[in-house]
Formats: sequence, structure tokens, C-alpha cells
Amino acid sequence: MAGRRRVPKHGAVVLCLLLTSLVACGGRPTATDAAEADVQHVLDLRAAAVLDRDGAAVAETGAASWFQDVSAVPLASWAYKVTGVHRTGATATADAELRYQVQGYDQAPVTVARTLDLSLDAAGRWYVKDEKPAKKAPQQLWDQGEVTVVRGRHSIVLGVGQSGERLHAFADLADDAVPAVSDAWGPAWSRHVVVLVPRSLDGMAGLLGSPASSYRGIAAVTTGETGAPAQAPADRIIVNPDAYGLLGNLGRQVVLTHETTHVATRTATTAATPLWLSEGYADWVGYRGSGRTPAEVAPELGEAVSAGRVPKALPSDADFGFGGSASALAMSYEGGWLACRLIADRWGEAKLGEFYRSVGTHRKRPGAVEEAIADVLGTDLASFTTEWRQYLRDQLA
Repeated sequence: MAGRRRVPKHGAVVLCLLLTSLVACGGRPTATDAAEADVQHVLDLRAAAVLDRDGAAVAETGAASWFQDVSAVPLASWAYKVTGVHRTGATATADAELRYQVQGYDQAPVTVARTLDLSLDAAGRWYVKDEKPAKKAPQQLWDQGEVTVVRGRHSIVLGVGQSGERLHAFADLADDAVPAVSDAWGPAWSRHVVVLVPRSLDGMAGLLGSPASSYRGIAAVTTGETGAPAQAPADRIIVNPDAYGLLGNLGRQVVLTHETTHVATRTATTAATPLWLSEGYADWVGYRGSGRTPAEVAPELGEAVSAGRVPKALPSDADFGFGGSASALAMSYEGGWLACRLIADRWGEAKLGEFYRSVGTHRKRPGAVEEAIADVLGTDLASFTTEWRQYLRDQLA
């Protein structure tokens, strides 16, 4: 019959033999399957012990020195999912996903890749010798040392190598930032923040899984999924203590309010949202009510405008890259801030928020800003850009 071919009986035997190393023809588990199941069982016991705050029970499953580092963190969940085991005799390396939630803050688990080194004990049970971030995966704060926890009215601050006094100062800043953001953006967000304060710039880089050089001079960043659903892990505001310590009181508050704005606007920020809008809006909220003039907030752009070098277009996403000059990066942030300030001055603060949300409703970047400008502001991008350029001259020249 055309299109069909008879397979000789011996072919089935060969196929069965080939599959034996993977799943055994009779359906019996292989040594690898058994090892994965055994390791999963040990990690289930380990996770339960962590949640029970039972250091002795953690020690029964393996190395437990790190337990003290994480023990102060309020956890709603902690679980491992083994994704692979690489065994060599009495030792093994396991790949796993760690899923955990900070109680009262994470609506869904944070998922991070981990690597665990194990060995068989005298009773033939797997014993965890070491646990660390998987290759290229970011560290968790407790990977860097013992975590200290400070709670504010609207915040939880987790720090390593920081005094309680300094962590309380961050909680105070975050507690002032949350109502300030709600006043500008509205109350429809979680209205609480998680702030991570590592020991140094290198610690910040470790939490982000990137080289320290990428964040030198950056006081803080916010992690989170663009356009994240409501049921998602809370964003983390990660502080660079080296750069943060150089700021004055206003600068510190502006930075925390800026980053808190990113937390509040995350669900409305999508791939369609340009950086000039997301960063400009966060700066607008940060400086809102500060009394600072455009000349004070935008000195780099002011110098360029005074010299007759008025930007021809709104900043592109590429202009916000950390690889260029500090002056050019500052001008991009200042230009975005002044674009948002223009909308608030010319059309009103409510329209600025409506414009931000309208842009984010689009799935893709092309046409998103243009349609939102037409629908919300009643103008077009070319006219808005012309008005923005004149606004720069009026405010900065």
C-alpha cells in the first residue's frame, strides 16, 4: 500500500534496546529517574524545614550554614523543582528551580535557577553539600550574607552588611514615596514596595546578574516584568549603596519615589512604552512638589539648549543605554522628564496619566505613541515634538 512500510520484528527489538537507557522498555525507572526522585524528596524536606524555621531539620538534609542568612526573611512559600541530575557515583549535581514568596508582598512566586552539589551519606541518602545560583543566574540577597529585615508602613527593606539605622532610613523614604506615587498615579496598585540594600555595588550587580560596570553611578534600579499581570512577584527596588550615599536628602527621596513609580506603573508599562515616557514619568513623579525648577533638575540639557543645541527629537531607547557618556544619558532623562512636565502643564496631570496608560495598551511600539497623542492629547507627534522643543527653550534658555 502506497505510503506505508512494514517494520521488521527485529526492528522493534532494536528500538527497545535503544530506549532502554532512557526509560526502559518495561516502563521501569532508570537510575537517573531514581536519583531525581530521591533528590526531589530531600529538597522537599529541605523546603519544609526552611518554612518551619527549623535549622536542625535543614541540617539533616545537608549544609545549613546559609539558613541563618535567610532565616529573618518572612516567607510565604519556598519550594524546589528538580529539573536535572548529573550523577557520578556517590556524588551528583542537581539543577533546580527555587520558587519562593515574601509574605505580604509577592502575589506569585519568584522563580530562580539554582545548582546543588550532593553526595550520598553512609545510609545511602542524598546530602546537600552546597547550593548556589545557577550559571548566569542572579544571586539572591542571602547568597551575599545574613539578611536584616526592617518593616515600614508601606515597605519591607532587606539588607546585607547594613546597619539597622540605615535600613530604617530606606524604609522612611519608601514610606514617603508610596503615598506620593499614589497621589500622582492613583491607588490602583499594590501600594507597598520591597527594597533590597546589598553591601556594595558588586552586591547590586550580583543581584542583577550583570557586571558592576553596568551600574556604576546608578543609585537604584527596579526589577520586574514589563506588562506584568496582577498575580506576579513584587518588583524589587535594588539600591547601589555606593552611589546612593553620595546623594543629598532630596536626591535620595527622588530616587526612591522614581523607582516606586516604576513599581506602580509596571502593569501599564508594555513593549509599546518608550523609555522617554517611562523614565520621564518616573522622574516627573519624583520631582513633583519638590519646588525644583527645570534649570535645577535639567542642568545638562539646559547647557545644551543655552548653546543652541536643542534636541531635534524625543530621546530614543538607545539614548538611555549606560554605555555612552554620562552627560548624554542625563540629557535623555531630562528630556523625558520635560516631555512629561509639558503634558502635565499643557493638558493636565490627569491627561498625563491617561496618556501613559493609553500608550501601554498597544502590543507593539510602532504607532503606539502616535495614536495615544491623537486620542488623548488631540495632536500629532510632529506637532508635539515641535511644542516640546519650544518648551525646552522657554524653560531652560
